[in-house]
Amino acid sequence: MKAGAIAQKVCRYFLAAVFLFSGIVKAVDPLGTCYKMSDYFEAFGVPELSAVALPAAFLMIIVEFTIGFNMLCSLKLKLTAVVAAVFMAVMTPVTLYLAIYNPVSDCGCFGDALVLTNWQTFYKNVVIDMVLIALFFLLKYDKSRFTEKGQWLIMLFPVFFCLGVELYSYRHLPIIDFRPYKVGNNISELMTVPEGAPTDRYRTTFVYSKDGVEKEFTLDNYPAEDSTWTFVRQNVELIEKGYTPPIHDFSIMLNGEDDITDIVLEREGSTLLVVSPKLENASEKGVEEVNRVYNWAVENEVPMYWLTSSFHTEIEDFVKRYNVKCPMAQTDEITLKTIIRSNPGLVLIKNGTVKGKWHYNDFPDSEKLHSITTYILQR
Repeated sequence: MKAGAIAQKVCRYFLAAVFLFSGIVKAVDPLGTCYKMSDYFEAFGVPELSAVALPAAFLMIIVEFTIGFNMLCSLKLKLTAVVAAVFMAVMTPVTLYLAIYNPVSDCGCFGDALVLTNWQTFYKNVVIDMVLIALFFLLKYDKSRFTEKGQWLIMLFPVFFCLGVELYSYRHLPIIDFRPYKVGNNISELMTVPEGAPTDRYRTTFVYSKDGVEKEFTLDNYPAEDSTWTFVRQNVELIEKGYTPPIHDFSIMLNGEDDITDIVLEREGSTLLVVSPKLENASEKGVEEVNRVYNWAVENEVPMYWLTSSFHTEIEDFVKRYNVKCPMAQTDEITLKTIIRSNPGLVLIKNGTVKGKWHYNDFPDSEKLHSITTYILQR
């Protein structure tokens, strides 16, 4: 085999691996990609585009996965390389902007499966660009085993396969949960900072003015006893990021003032949590399901709380409109979106450990809830 043909295969397989991985880890959680796109639109000053974030997320994921599949199977390679180049021509400058200005801390290029810094993402994209350029010079070695018509027909497989995975994960829950609140994880443990873990390090300086000239001082040499200097401002700069636990922003505030986080996490028995990042976006079908589950919870003495980030006035209107009896509590919106990809969603915990999660399309019936909670209590 000629060296050029080997080089072409190496480039092709490398790109196939990157695009397939990027596509599939987002396909199992399309709502997560939708949230990330909304963050992008906010960062770029076009929040109104959030209305199309979900279909845009579905389409982008399909394009990525199909590029990877075509690269792997050498289907319409020239066209695929052009589409990949256009895709990267958009994403590379975007990630450079994110790396420089950091308006969004995580680009979400590999979903929650592999979190990269913005600079790491940009460098990754530069490598992809270089491999793509090399592939263009090696296209002459492409020899597909399939006919022209056959290639188009085969290309339908990654499109429909990826769409099917996306739709299933959107209407239920992610097939694979990469987030820290997945079933089996203990929330309390993931909130704990290990002993001896590095902490954030800051550099503090003070700016003083004298005779119209400003000068910066440190804690060691600032003119504390020299009255001829006038204090102007204090600067605090993060110079080294310390350890951040996987879960660091989980709290539950009941009635806007009672912190019941520890009560919920330390309870030995079962506790049910309903999750709605924004009540105005909650599914009516889901609300009916929550009311049904709450009736069961009251009968079986299982504590149940409805967590939301909506304001008090919105909560009051929502409670009246749907005759909600479940106690309402407030939690950070990003935390709620991370806990479960459903609005509303249902989470079952015991002693801080997540024991079950359900999309509102799959809320368990009374018999199943009883068997689940009884089983949990016996363990």
